[in-house]
Amino acid sequence: MKTSNFGAELAHFHQNYLSKFYSNTKAVMVLSIMATLYFAIFGGVFAVTGEFTRIGGEILELFGMDLSSYSYYQKQNLNGTMLTRVDGVMIIGLIIGCLLAASVANKVYFRKIASKTRFFQALVGGILAGFGARLAWGCNLANFFTGLPYFSLHTWVFAIFMCLGVAAAILVLKIKIFAPRYEMIKTNTPQLKIDKNLEQKNKIILFLSVIAFFVFFAYLASNDTKNLPTALIFGVIFGWLIQKGQICFTSCFRDLFLFKRYSFSLALFVSMLVASIFVFALLNKGGYNAKVLEISLGLCTGAFIFGFGIVFAGGCECGFLYRAVEGQTHFIVVGIGNIIGTMLIALNYDLLPKWFLSGEKIKLSGYSGLGINIALFLISIALILFYARRKNEN
Repeated sequence: MKTSNFGAELAHFHQNYLSKFYSNTKAVMVLSIMATLYFAIFGGVFAVTGEFTRIGGEILELFGMDLSSYSYYQKQNLNGTMLTRVDGVMIIGLIIGCLLAASVANKVYFRKIASKTRFFQALVGGILAGFGARLAWGCNLANFFTGLPYFSLHTWVFAIFMCLGVAAAILVLKIKIFAPRYEMIKTNTPQLKIDKNLEQKNKIILFLSVIAFFVFFAYLASNDTKNLPTALIFGVIFGWLIQKGQICFTSCFRDLFLFKRYSFSLALFVSMLVASIFVFALLNKGGYNAKVLEISLGLCTGAFIFGFGIVFAGGCECGFLYRAVEGQTHFIVVGIGNIIGTMLIALNYDLLPKWFLSGEKIKLSGYSGLGINIALFLISIALILFYARRKNEN
């Protein structure tokens, strides 16, 4: 009897915590807490495109390019490898976490790109997202999700122009050529092909992912005191939450603007508001520095291009990662486009005029800064509720 109960409880746990997707509103709140803990331990924000830029630089060096004269790569610091940098190890953990979460639920299987148009969108959107993110020195993570709680006014400017880019892309995607095309075929036989070996393949992927985690963790632990193994664990947790919660900021804004669904965007801003209070306590404690960037035309342009790119491609830096790991080739192309975009901005950054790149750094410091930041969050939350309510009335 006890064995039967245990089996039922185990099946319940597997169904509810391993197989099913999580509520994205709850997942993004936990992700926000974990990102704050990450900042408390490492003193840096949870971000990915900086490492994408380094990977792009290392690819160029493999082809014999000398990058010593490019100021962008000098600022980005190409020292070390992906296996020795905190951001690099965190991203490897992120991929392992996504693989664990997807394979335990039998969600990893190959899906080809739907059409040439979708391939074009994936590649061009990915390039724009990578280019825009690095022109603005950060994507939806560094300049938005883990940026807004860090008391630099540039993140709010980034958020506004990113939303404008999102809105512009939504309008462009209404053009007929980009509209989804479906063809209704009358048939008496089932057309959906189900891979009978899917469960077995996912078990193998799950097993290999677990092995990869322990081997890499042991390697890091034997060569590092604490930072890199800890970064790997954080990456796995981030990846698990992103895949299980299907967290994609593109979907967040698209759902708000197109479908009037606001629960995710509301949870996102509430979680960032709470995170800002914890970050304020850490900054007041001392030993931590907030990322403060210049508010420039370059920042505004980069944010707009990035916002446009993630919607045109169909996924932000979180969204394309977990979908690519699930086997959606569309998003593998988006990822390749992202790295190409970082190369383009890094190689051409020195050609941009100073007036375009320079601006004022404004930090919202002290209790007045905390008050302003909280007020901006409350205004954002009020605007989301007002927009959703007005849309639902129409």
